[in-house]
Amino acid sequence: MKKGSIYSWLLFILILLLWEMLAKQMSELVLPAPSVVFNTLIEGLTSGYYTPHILRTSLEIVIGLFLGSLLGILTGIWMGEVEFIRKLLFPYVIASQAVPKLALAPLFILWFGFGMTSKVVITGLICFFPLMENTVTAIQYTDPKKLELFRVLGANRWQTLFKLKIPAGLPSIMAGFRVAVVLAVVGAVVGEFIGGSEGLGALIIASQGMMDTPLMFSVLMLITLIGTFLYQLIYFIERRLFKYRKQ
Repeated sequence: MKKGSIYSWLLFILILLLWEMLAKQMSELVLPAPSVVFNTLIEGLTSGYYTPHILRTSLEIVIGLFLGSLLGILTGIWMGEVEFIRKLLFPYVIASQAVPKLALAPLFILWFGFGMTSKVVITGLICFFPLMENTVTAIQYTDPKKLELFRVLGANRWQTLFKLKIPAGLPSIMAGFRVAVVLAVVGAVVGEFIGGSEGLGALIIASQGMMDTPLMFSVLMLITLIGTFLYQLIYFIERRLFKYRKQ
């Protein structure tokens, strides 16, 4: 294990110890101890109480991430390749991102109902921008010398795009994808805050109504674990992809 990883784990243990000590001085309603939260989490997992909520939120994250990322990459390629489209659409894309998705969530609930569709739409819209922005940047800032070489070799526009611009821009695109993964978790949970009877976000609202703070903290821990797992999964795929490209 690398030294940085060891220090990171030591810091994590220190935070838990300080949290445990601080929680003993306060009411469980205000700040439950890590041991209490951990026991609540284990009980919920072993009893199957969390299972439908985890599955619902995970499905919303995956579908929303896929649709938002796909639309973001395709739009980014289109805007990066066609200057007229970029100048035409970019101001509207920026304006759309300036509006908080939490403010739009009630509208999406009204339009798409309280089911999964509204949460997927919110998640997809949140994931869209990082992929679009990074893809546009990757397409626009391809090495001019390599572009000139492709022109000299007689490569057409599609060959230049798929054999040079996209492969060269993969690091930037994958960085946007890693950001989108984390935002997908936020989008799904925020959508469940506004409307829904199932999902980890809805469970947080329910625990708030019951004043069950340990349950709330345990659900927050679950959300953190899901987000961390997805981020590490994308990071692993990214490293394998670039390792394969170097061979």
